[in-house]
Amino acid sequence: MRKLIFFILISLVPVFSFGQLKNGYEIDITIKGLQDSTVFLAYHLGDKQYIKDTIKLDRTGNGTVRGHEALPQGIYMIVLPGRKYFEILISANQHFALNCSFSDYFNTLKFNGSEENSAFVEYQRKWIVMQQRASVISKRIQNNKQNNDSLKILGSLQKLQEENMKSYLRSVIKANNGNFLGTLVKGLLPIDIPEFPIPIGFANPDSVRWVRNYNYNKDHFFDNIDLTDERLIRTPLLYAKLDAFFTSALIQSPDTINKEIDKLIKKCSANYKIFQFVSVYLFNHFRESEIMGHDAVLVKLADDIYLSGKADWVTKEFKDDLRKQIDLLRPNLIGKKAENMIMDSYKGIFVSLYDVEKDFTVLYFWEPDCGHCKEATPKLKAYYDKPRDYSLEVFAVCTTSDKAKWTKYIEDNKLIWINGWDPKRSSHFDYYYNVQSTPTVYILDKNKKIIAKKLAVEEIGPFIDNYRKFNK
Repeated sequence: MRKLIFFILISLVPVFSFGQLKNGYEIDITIKGLQDSTVFLAYHLGDKQYIKDTIKLDRTGNGTVRGHEALPQGIYMIVLPGRKYFEILISANQHFALNCSFSDYFNTLKFNGSEENSAFVEYQRKWIVMQQRASVISKRIQNNKQNNDSLKILGSLQKLQEENMKSYLRSVIKANNGNFLGTLVKGLLPIDIPEFPIPIGFANPDSVRWVRNYNYNKDHFFDNIDLTDERLIRTPLLYAKLDAFFTSALIQSPDTINKEIDKLIKKCSANYKIFQFVSVYLFNHFRESEIMGHDAVLVKLADDIYLSGKADWVTKEFKDDLRKQIDLLRPNLIGKKAENMIMDSYKGIFVSLYDVEKDFTVLYFWEPDCGHCKEATPKLKAYYDKPRDYSLEVFAVCTTSDKAKWTKYIEDNKLIWINGWDPKRSSHFDYYYNVQSTPTVYILDKNKKIIAKKLAVEEIGPFIDNYRKFNK
């Protein structure tokens, strides 16, 4: 689907006739100017596309793709040589023909026996014109950022163009009420957020308005999409909506995200395939996330879905491996109290993490020979020493067993913070803090609650400054 200027939308078409449908599928394809060639029938699945069938075109550019079983409904593609393609709609009627010229396939594309695809391509042509108009307005806005009068006029034009586009699509949705196309496009329409009146004299009216808009959008984000309709799996729609919601629409707080996951799973649990699709999306999204704290979301997904037995599409080996990974994450989630560590130290006395009485404690797991540590440790020392912040302490733990190298590095670099030594890992720091590489950094508050983890050393100072600012 093409990207739109203001919001993601696709076409709507008139309701197709309800005659007796044939079994299986049969699509006759004629592409002028593409003789003795191979094209493909492909389909969307999430944010990826997969080949379903291969079509051999003869010397006249004609070929047929057919099967005894009907295709799962959704948005499919005819893939041409040179990475070119056009999309077709596969719904209940799966017996039709199409033809076009290879040199200008989009403008010459015609269908026989599929009214919805005829309307689909007609819509796309009209929609491109609307996109072009919107693009011109956007470019003019970019070129007039310093001219307030022009920006005011162009902003009004942009809003009017957006309303025209939305109005057009609503009219087509109405014409297709009850069929797949109507369902599909309704799901693509953005939510209209109402104007929230803020009483005069209300403190911070802009902030209050933002909060109300945020909550309304969050609570109604999926109002226009049927989360029990598995046909949406084979369109870009469902993936795009999920991605927009969990990437942009929500505050990236684990508590907020986990609450919304519960609501979403409840909505889609009536359809197994939708439940599976959403569960896989969520697991992959938060497993790959680099946002601090999202590992708490991954733990929740593992506990509630994958390790509970609900995800019957995964193997026992997968679950066993996942359980080990989650066990390493569980003790060190942000918000939990850090596990105490008692160990020997450079000074020859035993030290305890819980004995550190500072507003902030930086846990620093490192090695003398680690290449990244050789860059990070001097930066941490500079932050620690100049100017000395007496509300902060560094509890550094060497992860190697070479005491001579450890001692020499401390002395050569004058590391005066707490230097812990636990070569036999009796404190199990590697487990409790999931130390799989060095350097690894955690920040604890005065109560030894984990407030940050896996930061780069240069991020420690700005994080603590911001934490102080917002937690006065």
